[in-house]
Amino acid sequence: MATDVEVPALGESITEGTLAQWLKKPGEAVAADEPIASLETDKVSVEVPSPVSGVLTEQLVGEGETVAVGAVIARVDEKAGAGAASPAPSPAEAAAATSTNPAGAGETPLLRGDEHAPEPASAIAESSEADEHVTTLSPAVRRAVLEYHVDPTKIRGTGKDGRLTKDDVVAAAQDQKSAAPPQAGTQAPQAKAPEALAPQSPPESKRAPAAGGERLEERVKMTRLRQTIARRLKEAQNTAAMLTTFNDVDMSAVIEARSRYKDLFEKKHGIRLGFMGFFVKACALAATDVPSVNASLEGDEIIYHHYLDVSVAVSAPKGLVVPVVRNADSMSFADIEKTIADFGRRAKEGTLGIEDMQGGTFTISNGGVFGSLLSTPIINPPQSAVLGMHRIEERPVVKDGQIVARPMMYLALSYDHRLIDGREAVTFLVRVKEAIEDPTRLLIDL
Repeated sequence: MATDVEVPALGESITEGTLAQWLKKPGEAVAADEPIASLETDKVSVEVPSPVSGVLTEQLVGEGETVAVGAVIARVDEKAGAGAASPAPSPAEAAAATSTNPAGAGETPLLRGDEHAPEPASAIAESSEADEHVTTLSPAVRRAVLEYHVDPTKIRGTGKDGRLTKDDVVAAAQDQKSAAPPQAGTQAPQAKAPEALAPQSPPESKRAPAAGGERLEERVKMTRLRQTIARRLKEAQNTAAMLTTFNDVDMSAVIEARSRYKDLFEKKHGIRLGFMGFFVKACALAATDVPSVNASLEGDEIIYHHYLDVSVAVSAPKGLVVPVVRNADSMSFADIEKTIADFGRRAKEGTLGIEDMQGGTFTISNGGVFGSLLSTPIINPPQSAVLGMHRIEERPVVKDGQIVARPMMYLALSYDHRLIDGREAVTFLVRVKEAIEDPTRLLIDL
């Protein structure tokens, strides 16, 4: 008896997604609740689990197709059993398999742009042990494995419980590349290519490579996440009356506090003391003096939030995402740092949930981790303001009539001028500056 696999509920206001990748093939055994496909929504990637144990018999939707919530995308046969035979390989799979056949060791399949590239990881895992290992990978790691053409069974994971992370895959790909023999230009290998993949051409018909190498192009469809980011950023520009005000802050006091207490903090809480905790606390303090920065517009009404839910911009494999640290104004430094560290790890692994992304009353974006000196961040509607942090660098400043070097950071506050006046924006930024330059203010609520 075949059981339908339906697209699960994807969160509030999300009615459809894109089938990004099949994690199981027809004929493969699946366990109950084991992921068989990965969906991309406007916000995050979601895995679709099998409702029962059995054998995947049908895939009703192709990769890249849009599917609605509740749509049937596959069928699992409960009675087929785990020992059911796999379907015969397609011609393309059979051709790819020749690259791992010792009898065809003299033949090398041609891959666009890199004739010597290793075979795809999907053609490597032949043993049941390898298959089991691959199924434990997150969607982000699976995509990285396919992108970098590495064997996940040969990589040592550094994540929780020894799981692979995207960084593990990238590091393995770099090691693999450095271990490969040097190649001259883009000349095709001397070994004869299989006719099914690359028909032979007469030697005189081969086009000589350009002096500067081949000019390659690649056309890739935007992911749903990237499309959503593009649409929302443009909507913010078209709707809000955005303006940015700047200030700089001396980071000496925070750096000194971190240096003095970092070992004790990590020993007690099991997490490093970072800069973000100080800025979240400073913004919470400043928002009490300037509540409009933590407010939002809805029609002709202003909604003032008597809590601070901070959207923290973190980098994910397919773009920037903004999970929310809820009730950040009442959280401790340790809880803030733990929450943000967990968001960063899950963003890399592609395991952030939709519920992690919803809401938020104010955003903090730290471009400094990528080396940014100055920027004008775009607000995240319906929020009305975003604080941009930047890199710390020593600059000459005047202190008590003397020119001295201090670790300085530029701060940028972009805000919706329809709701926030310039005086309020400047006041908010000054309050943040004062709290960072004198962290004692955070303890005595000044």
